[in-house]
Amino acid sequence: MQVAIAQLNQVLGDLAGNARGLGDAIDTARRAGASLVVTPELSLCGYPPEDLLLRPAFLAACAAELTALATRVHGVTALVGFPEAHEGRRHNAVAVIRDGRVAQIYRKQQLPNYTVFDEDRYFEPGGAPCVFDVDGICCAVIICEDIWFADPAARAQAAGAQIIVVPNGSPYHTQQQALRRAQVTARATETGLPIVYVNRVGGQDELVFDGASFVVDARGEVVQQLPAWHETVALVPFDGAAPRRVRSRLDNRLEPHVYQALVMGVRDYVDKNRFPGVLIGLSGGIDSALTLAVAVDALGRERVRALMLPSQYNASISLEDARAMAAIVGVRYDEISIEPVFAAFLEALAREFAGRPVDAAEENIQARIRGTLLMALSNKFGSIVLTTGNKSEMAVGYATLYGDMAGGFAVLKDISKTLVYRLARYRNSLGRVIPERIITRAPSAELRPNQTDQDALPPYEVLDGILEAYVEHDKSPADIVAQGYAPEHVRNVVRLIKINEYKRRQAAVGIRITPRGFGKDWRYPITSAWNEWESVAPPAS
Repeated sequence: MQVAIAQLNQVLGDLAGNARGLGDAIDTARRAGASLVVTPELSLCGYPPEDLLLRPAFLAACAAELTALATRVHGVTALVGFPEAHEGRRHNAVAVIRDGRVAQIYRKQQLPNYTVFDEDRYFEPGGAPCVFDVDGICCAVIICEDIWFADPAARAQAAGAQIIVVPNGSPYHTQQQALRRAQVTARATETGLPIVYVNRVGGQDELVFDGASFVVDARGEVVQQLPAWHETVALVPFDGAAPRRVRSRLDNRLEPHVYQALVMGVRDYVDKNRFPGVLIGLSGGIDSALTLAVAVDALGRERVRALMLPSQYNASISLEDARAMAAIVGVRYDEISIEPVFAAFLEALAREFAGRPVDAAEENIQARIRGTLLMALSNKFGSIVLTTGNKSEMAVGYATLYGDMAGGFAVLKDISKTLVYRLARYRNSLGRVIPERIITRAPSAELRPNQTDQDALPPYEVLDGILEAYVEHDKSPADIVAQGYAPEHVRNVVRLIKINEYKRRQAAVGIRITPRGFGKDWRYPITSAWNEWESVAPPAS
């Protein structure tokens, strides 16, 4: 027997297009000799469909498309994920399709309701196992979250399964690949059954799916590993119910996976939303440089336009480095000085600002002028503006509403500043695209003379360590101080996180790559009297 893993990238809501793609993958697998084809979770409609599931017309259209797809399936068994309306309830389901019809249906038993998941809002759990014969082998299907609990696999085993297959819609984050393997290994060793784990690939709003499907034997050892970040239809050969070992491996380094996540996230967001291209405001700094590199790798240089919008505060090396990088990657590059517009704003506000010192108000005007110009070009030519702010800045509010936050997609929204540097080095290891001086010079917003980020923030190594502990691991300020961070730094960073929630609520959607980003899995109130930093004692005088 051969099982085909269809690691696919569906477009959410494109039911007809997804059905064509599924049918083509099933046909390809059948011609290659597969007896069973496994497609990802909710492969018919795309994942996650969110509140589309609350619309009866959407569910009815899915049912009709599934019936039509089934008529194409002959000479092979196919597993297709779909949202099912059944006896007044909705289920996250998989159809077992053979002989031109839906022969059986499995309904997901465990519904995740944490981080980016809220399936309790949409679905009712199933409870019955689903076992079916393929070439004399009893196969069982369970869905995604089911593999993280012992019961669904145990029920499948008790029902006579010899092989378990698992369609998944498992989004990527930096720890997820190892966590998946650990859970699948645990279920295999508990049941003594081999497991075929099939994950989707592609970007969907803030989520990116890495694929990286794999197969373990009855001892829980990985015997076949599919690549990450690529669509593929791959055959898994079995001797009876035992999968054969196929030489394969997955690169476990962090930077290649994160960089590919960003590239895929940008490509799919731009293409699936049918934007002709992207606009990027270059500054000569590291964040916009990395954003430009990702955009060119995702879309090609012809669909990327870079603009430098200098003021009197921009150092000459900023313009030199922006020009140099634009030339290296070969994108259209233009410069539009904001000084005349800035002067007009200051003149208009001269009476109101009279007698007051220059401060953040004047700095933010510059950022908002740049945002307005970028958005004007976006409106005129249809390209989407990619914002360039990183997670460290978004955490502490080191960004300007309607200024550098203006845009449609935030590429680095979940990338800490220290990781920005690591990714820049990684990208240059593949071929130099970012001038070395951009990486080595001190970061600055360049909104006033001789400004650097560290004028107002602790060193980024310190800032990012505090942010990771507080945001991603829910450590208390006291616990973070106990890790060796200075109380005054912890107190200030935690305070800044809280008071800048209103900015993050207005930020563009961006790619999630950590276990907790500032998106679906971060839901703090804007208005709140809870001041957790008060638990940290001020520094001794």
